Amino acid sequence: MKKFLFLTFFYCTGIFIAQGQETFIPFGSDEYHLLDRMETRSGDLSDELFMNTQPVSRMNAVNFLFEGKTNFYNAGLTNVDFYNINRAISISGEWKQPDGDGAIDSKHPVLNTFYRKEPDLINYNKNGVFIAVNPILSFMGTYDKDGVRKSLINTTQGAEIRGKIKNAVGFYFSATNNYEEVPGYVNDWIAKYNAIPGAGNYKASGNGYQYLKFRGYANIPLIPEHISLTLGYDQHFLGDGYRSLFLSDFSEGAAFASINTKIWKFNYQNLYMMLKPQSAMPGELPTVGNKYATVHFLSLNATRWLNIGLFESVTFSRNGSYPAGYLNPIIFYRAVERANGSPDKVSIGFSTKAIIAKHVQLYSQLLINEFTTGELFKGNGYWANKWAIQFGAKYFDAFGIPNLDLQVETNIIRPYTYQHYENLEGRNTSISNFTSYNQSLAHPLGAGLAEIIGIINYQPVPRLNIGAKAMFYKQGIDTNGTNVGSNLLLNYMTRTADYGIKLINGPESTCTLFDLHLAYELRPRLYIDLSGTYRKFTVENDILPENKTLYFTAGLRLNLARRNYTQF
Repeated sequence: MKKFLFLTFFYCTGIFIAQGQETFIPFGSDEYHLLDRMETRSGDLSDELFMNTQPVSRMNAVNFLFEGKTNFYNAGLTNVDFYNINRAISISGEWKQPDGDGAIDSKHPVLNTFYRKEPDLINYNKNGVFIAVNPILSFMGTYDKDGVRKSLINTTQGAEIRGKIKNAVGFYFSATNNYEEVPGYVNDWIAKYNAIPGAGNYKASGNGYQYLKFRGYANIPLIPEHISLTLGYDQHFLGDGYRSLFLSDFSEGAAFASINTKIWKFNYQNLYMMLKPQSAMPGELPTVGNKYATVHFLSLNATRWLNIGLFESVTFSRNGSYPAGYLNPIIFYRAVERANGSPDKVSIGFSTKAIIAKHVQLYSQLLINEFTTGELFKGNGYWANKWAIQFGAKYFDAFGIPNLDLQVETNIIRPYTYQHYENLEGRNTSISNFTSYNQSLAHPLGAGLAEIIGIINYQPVPRLNIGAKAMFYKQGIDTNGTNVGSNLLLNYMTRTADYGIKLINGPESTCTLFDLHLAYELRPRLYIDLSGTYRKFTVENDILPENKTLYFTAGLRLNLARRNYTQF
């Protein structure tokens, strides 16, 4: 770990401290939808935000919202929009210029010490030093109508701290203790993959699972307003959709070093990650220690309404070391080496995003892991034609209804796309696949699938959010020890055939899911949640029993994103 961070730090700096340090908006925060909505409703892509590279900087978000207020007024937005804008600026008020004191004062502070500012339990902002400290708490009860146990409980306790010091460094750290009792189909998923969605090490406890989660980083500017270095442990997301085919925030976080370069209409991220290999699969070497990934993502606002992105990733295992050559910041250099016989897993990708008529956003991703041109156009189902594609659209203020936002997205992923194979010590292994902690680093379902997702977000009044999601997908499944290409933890040398590999390979499973949730914000980042979820999973010819699930949840959460299990 120390060697990894040192190499990255040494490589990218002959460092000097300067203004421009940042902290980032946590995943799952309402601000992401707000920023996406405001950018589209403005009609112009922001050269500050680059929403396809997340997490997004609080500083950039506040600048965008504060400086754009006049234009937003002219755009005919609603009182709900301006409530959301003021709320977002207050929550990240330390970045409001020129005084750095944008957090709204509380009407009733506790003991004249706590909650002096609405968003924060403790808010200290003097002499160039800013520190905010907040508790993280949640309690959620679930009634699982079709479960073996009807009543389930989820709890979280923890704290977070963020700040900046003398315009030299921005930092964030959070730690939580989590206990979860989950619906039956989630238990099945945990048993299959030996993992908790979005978490790392865990243990069975009572009727559920207990685990700790840590997030933290420090951000240091290298060249003010242009290049910054972030070192820490967290998640990342690349793309504009509900899913990402490049890199998503579904899995547990990872130790990372990130260099972000923003010049003119370009934003370029170099991301170096230390990942956790999966547990050994049958016939493979035991996996211990770590594996690594290098990710490059170049985002360009080609016009005021069109963004183009270029992506590259390489995952590899090097017995606890991170070769200096993998710190090369030049995009696509690894794709060239892969063509010359490199054993590591390399993927490249292309993305687009377009804003139309200030109400519609279109987006797409194309990922190519491997393909042979001759085989691709023969249409014979060659197994190594490994690619994935995404198309999506968002419609803000749909049909003229204020604050009604719709989204539809489809994802198609060929079998074996994220799997890998290596020969170590004369035995097969798949350590360098695109996973960490037994979880996909991209699409939660893995590969060999086609899906369509519809999402509704409606905010009729300032504090009430109503959301709904419908998801339908088909995917091939493994039976009797086969590898049809959907399970990323298997190595592709155990594939069923070289030719005749269909998109839905093997026995076809079908899943339909509907989710409705309501969230009412009592005060900044304190929510009451209500939700209901229905899921039906079947496999052709009744190879596996039909699985129907209907469950309802109610809960209270503070400074935490809503926990849900509707990703698969």
